[in-house]
Amino acid sequence: MDQDKAAEEKATDEKATGDKAAVDQTTPEATATEPRKPKQPKGEKGDKGGKGGKGGKGGKAPAPEPEPEGPPAEPAPRARLLDFYEQRVRAKLQQQFGFKNVHQIPRLLKIVLNVGMGDAVKNPKGLDAAALELGAITGQHPVVTRAKKSIANFNLREGQPIGCAVTLRGGRMYEFLDRFITVAVPRMRDFRGLPTKSFDGRGNYTLGIKEQMIFPEIDYDKVERIHGMDITFVTSAGRDDSALALLRELGMPFRGETPVAAA
Repeated sequence: MDQDKAAEEKATDEKATGDKAAVDQTTPEATATEPRKPKQPKGEKGDKGGKGGKGGKGGKAPAPEPEPEGPPAEPAPRARLLDFYEQRVRAKLQQQFGFKNVHQIPRLLKIVLNVGMGDAVKNPKGLDAAALELGAITGQHPVVTRAKKSIANFNLREGQPIGCAVTLRGGRMYEFLDRFITVAVPRMRDFRGLPTKSFDGRGNYTLGIKEQMIFPEIDYDKVERIHGMDITFVTSAGRDDSALALLRELGMPFRGETPVAAA
């Protein structure tokens, strides 16, 4: 038994010695064939920045901005009626009234469109529909008007919504006036001209419209209720005669007169 045990231990020692010699023979060759990787300085390992990990101190690189699709948007063209006013109407008014200063020549300041809904308290959806229609007509989001004081006879309380309004200025104002004169006014029922007695004595002209259907932006199939609106043309004239001359030269078709055609 002792001889078998000694022979077994001797065979185990010879096997371990052979494995160690094999490892010693292969290690130099592997070291010679595989080149050592150069050490990278701190801050250059991969794409990680210096201290703090990725991109410096914990910051990530900004994402590239998406490229706009399609051609760039072109600026809106200048209003045709505005060019007509500056090229022809101003000189004609200055000659007609003898203005010595160009700032005395009357001009259009703003156009206000107001829609009143008396039953807006009971029918809020009607007010929402009127606001959408007014926005489609003018191209501008309307403002909801509210009651300034309470009136018991009308079951009205202060602050309740009673209508909507839009104020147009600049190029959008002249664009609306051009469409109103050339498209909307001829579509009025039994139209015989606009009245000339609707001035307030300070050069402002107010016109009442019975139906919003005269504007081509309104879709007949989507109209829930027919309502009117008030349109006020505010000028810098200060007098009714010069304001009337201004609106006449801009092409407003007054009753009993031949309207001026804007070139």
